[in-house]
Amino acid sequence: MENKIYIVDVTNRDGVQTSRLGLAKLQKTIINLMLDDMGISRSEFGFPATRHEINYLNANLELVKRGAISKTKLSGWMRAIASDVETGFSNVPELKNCNLSQSTSHQMIIGKYGGKKTPEDIIRMTCEAVECAKSKGAEIIGINAEDASRSDLDFLIRFALEGKKSGATHFRYCDTLGYEDPQTAYQRIYEIAKIIQMPIEVHYHNDLGMAVGCSVMAAKGAIDAGCDVYINTAINGMGERAGNADLVSCLLAILKSAGFRDKYKLDERIDLSKTWKLAKYTAYAFGVPIPMNQPAVGDNAFAHESGIHADGALKDRRNYELYDFEELGRGEPEIIETGRMITTGEYGGIKGFRNVYNKLEIEFKDEHEAKNILELARYANVHTQKPLTEAELKFIYHYPDIASRIMTVSPYYEPEGELKKRVDKQLLTKSEHIV
Repeated sequence: MENKIYIVDVTNRDGVQTSRLGLAKLQKTIINLMLDDMGISRSEFGFPATRHEINYLNANLELVKRGAISKTKLSGWMRAIASDVETGFSNVPELKNCNLSQSTSHQMIIGKYGGKKTPEDIIRMTCEAVECAKSKGAEIIGINAEDASRSDLDFLIRFALEGKKSGATHFRYCDTLGYEDPQTAYQRIYEIAKIIQMPIEVHYHNDLGMAVGCSVMAAKGAIDAGCDVYINTAINGMGERAGNADLVSCLLAILKSAGFRDKYKLDERIDLSKTWKLAKYTAYAFGVPIPMNQPAVGDNAFAHESGIHADGALKDRRNYELYDFEELGRGEPEIIETGRMITTGEYGGIKGFRNVYNKLEIEFKDEHEAKNILELARYANVHTQKPLTEAELKFIYHYPDIASRIMTVSPYYEPEGELKKRVDKQLLTKSEHIV
């Protein structure tokens, strides 16, 4: 069988780690639904060992059960430590797919573990974590080599092979610092894939502006070595520091560039026409506008001003456009209301609320349904702190029980030690001046 390029989107795991930004659980859910609609292979949807993610993760797996998410597999991220895996599967019992991460470079083994762990310890801990995940019923188990691009190649191969023996199904090569260049990415991934012969995931950061180039060249290396490859992407390139490889740019590089077009096979389930809507929603959810010159989805991606370019584009779009805006789902006019506008939010009333849902062609069966959905919409507005989008409003209507669960976070609060002493004595302590 011909090897293929698949996409694992990490917006809901790495993208939300963007400093000073984040997504509400409802927004993460809408992104999972949109990724599924687009036919993306997997969404790394969060952290099973993290308490505030528990309701959201379990609720999204319920969406899988109900068939609302059917094409995209939801995958959790955990440290490759058996106790973390135990906690993660205890929190999210229906989890079937996971990636387990360990630092593999000399810099990180020394710098993070303070010299208390050896390379042999790293392999042993990872294998124990894989065996634990397997015992919990995991079907896809990826092992992540953090800082792989600065790790010894022979050690990475041994790390991958030992993990494979223990039951790992995928090996993820992480360019955690964005250190690699495309040529090196190809060479290293080719050498690893040729020996380990298992599906490879490639995860590139954009610190040097080469995340997309490295991702597609690494994919080429894996396929040339006879392995399927899974490119890790983030919508609009969100992520730590300078971000991750941009989803749309990676897709276009594979589908349209000279070295890839008609030579390497992309997962045929992917529907490129969904990209515009996905990019716009994600920009709104993060509160980060799409740069004007962003490939494919930026405002200027199909704009022509100079006389020569405008003349050429009008005569034949192929003179100055490599691909069509319609392929991306662009072209429909964006309607902006300039007169009276009725919105619904945390203080909205029933009449305005009905008006908003009428525009979505949703009619409530009775007053009870209307009042219940209104209450959920109010909570959703508190939850996202933004006017609700059409997709969010529809989701709340069609999946009210899941929406309620997603927006419910039970804080971890079990005072121990000095904190418990202080709390127990709160009636005796003086009031503190905070502001």
